[in-house]
Amino acid sequence: MTRKSDQPGPRCGCPAHTDTHAVFPAPSGARFTMKPSLTSLFLLCMLVATPLQAQMLPQAHKPTQEASSKPQMIDRIVAVVNDGVILQSDLDQAMQSVLRQYAGHAGELPPRTILERQVLQRLILMKLQVQKAGEMGVRVSNDEVNQATESIAKRNNMSVQQLHAAITGQGGSFSHFQQQIADQIMVQRLRDSVVRNNVTITDAEVDNLLKNPAYSGDQVHLEHIRISTPAGASASDIEAAREKAENAIKAIQGGMSFSSAAIRYSDADDALKGGDLGWRSLDEIPSSFVDIATKMKPGQVTPPLRGPNGFQILKLVAKRAAPAKIVTEYHARQILIRPTELVSEQQAESKIKDIYRRIVDKHEDFAALAKKFSDDDTTANNGGDMGWFPANAWGTAIQQNLDALKDGQVSKPFQVQGAWDIVQRLGVRQKDRTEAERRQQARQAIGNRKAAEAYENFLRQLRSEAYINILVPSLREPGNKGAS
Repeated sequence: MTRKSDQPGPRCGCPAHTDTHAVFPAPSGARFTMKPSLTSLFLLCMLVATPLQAQMLPQAHKPTQEASSKPQMIDRIVAVVNDGVILQSDLDQAMQSVLRQYAGHAGELPPRTILERQVLQRLILMKLQVQKAGEMGVRVSNDEVNQATESIAKRNNMSVQQLHAAITGQGGSFSHFQQQIADQIMVQRLRDSVVRNNVTITDAEVDNLLKNPAYSGDQVHLEHIRISTPAGASASDIEAAREKAENAIKAIQGGMSFSSAAIRYSDADDALKGGDLGWRSLDEIPSSFVDIATKMKPGQVTPPLRGPNGFQILKLVAKRAAPAKIVTEYHARQILIRPTELVSEQQAESKIKDIYRRIVDKHEDFAALAKKFSDDDTTANNGGDMGWFPANAWGTAIQQNLDALKDGQVSKPFQVQGAWDIVQRLGVRQKDRTEAERRQQARQAIGNRKAAEAYENFLRQLRSEAYINILVPSLREPGNKGAS
């Protein structure tokens, strides 16, 4: 069976954790960390997926005899999304997850009707992406879902059985959870495909960025509120978004925290996280906002900023200079002997031990022996010279042996990936790789910005071409009469 899925809330090991609708690119290496209560597991799992469910849902608890005699509530459809549906039970589960997440901080949440609209919009967006991925032939196997599940459990110091018990213990469904994992993997693959087909980075672009006096690699910690306008927005659409953005500013000026205002007003995917963008390089945010961000002071909030897709409100939390990148590098050489069809493992071991004795006891030339005997094609012709390299570049086994040596010393024979090896440490140095790191960061910043813009445009087009009919009037945005 092929499954579809969504974002799990524990610290996930699958390649799926990406903000799929952010104007700003997600920070590299970003991960979600599960709270001890597992509430974040349900927040992220329930919030953006639309699991396939039966029209008649079982009760969460075993009914009493009196309750079982009463008519059971039939699940209703709250929205039609192309040829798919979102059920009331989907929305209820996502809402319950949000409320659990903010238990004790309910005052940060907007009124329930507004929150339900926000959550429904995210369910709709997820449904559209999963549908599109399916149309493009994206599939996720059971093995992939099981591997991702095991990774999630491991990252949370659990077995799969313990993860299962934790989910069901809070009223969740483990099969639902795995369905959501598969959905999110599909969405990540969809995003990868869109970015791969629409984003290119040239050396000239990197060079130009590095030559720009404004480029420093400095980082800012931002929070944001996004009020989007639809593709092909009319004057009334733009005015409605502007008014909503002004209301958000008035609320903040009236004492509401920025994160609470983001939860209440923002339609970005990170709204329920208070609009927190984390630390970003200045070159990872839209270029139109760079000058503004660099001139802001920590704690300052911008007025609504008009962008191509609506309005943004930014808050600068903090800023910091790009740190210098100092790395430890090693210079070494090696002789590697591999077993072959003609050389057994025992013969390979005997050969490397003989070479070791010739170097250590007879003081024969290491480079000459490497050229004559080493089976490593990348270093043998250079007398075994591995050049200068950062720690662990040649693997942990070689690194451990180098760390145990002094300059000039030769290691005893050791095994590495089925072969026998000896290494000689020639030197250690501290290397300033700040410039190389700046170039890599510049390339990554350009790529992140282009990827975010490309996928944002893709999602806007995807939604503008979709048939969406919200059947429950209270879940529609003001002025929206249903189908679009």
